Amino acid sequence: MSSAQPRTPRTHFELFGLQPVFDLPQADLADRFRRYQAAVHPDRYAAGSDAERRLALHLAANGNEAYRVLSDDTSRAAYLCEVNGAPIDAERNTAMPADFLARQMQWRESIDDVRGAGARELALELSGRLNAERDRALTQVSELIDRTRDFAQAAMLVRQLMFYDKLQSELRQVLRRQP
Repeated sequence: MSSAQPRTPRTHFELFGLQPVFDLPQADLADRFRRYQAAVHPDRYAAGSDAERRLALHLAANGNEAYRVLSDDTSRAAYLCEVNGAPIDAERNTAMPADFLARQMQWRESIDDVRGAGARELALELSGRLNAERDRALTQVSELIDRTRDFAQAAMLVRQLMFYDKLQSELRQVLRRQP
């Protein structure tokens, strides 16, 4: 590592030299991540000083975290909202539109029905419907973040995406238990 201290990137996007957008080309992100990790990987600095090895480890961990966030749609959307002054605050801000809450209850009942019936075909059909709902929300999030720059409205939709992700996780568990 050089003795000149480079400016620390302020965002995960800057770390990889990317524009801070939701519609991020994942192949480009993966390529930039691989190049970044190759440059800072701790093995490259095994013969370096303690400070160089610690810095390499720190930079590699930062790169891993940045890649984890940017490679996941929901995490990337939440991150963009956060860095643009619209905190997600999902633990405390649970306000949702009534129609969404009603749909969420229906989804949960449907998952319980599938769990009880052990019907794999129904579970797969339900997963497809849930993915379609999530995709519609992602399209709206993309529009709100990249085009209208309405991060507050996007944050509300990100909280909904988190619910969809949780429901999909529950449904995957049901599918794993079924023959």
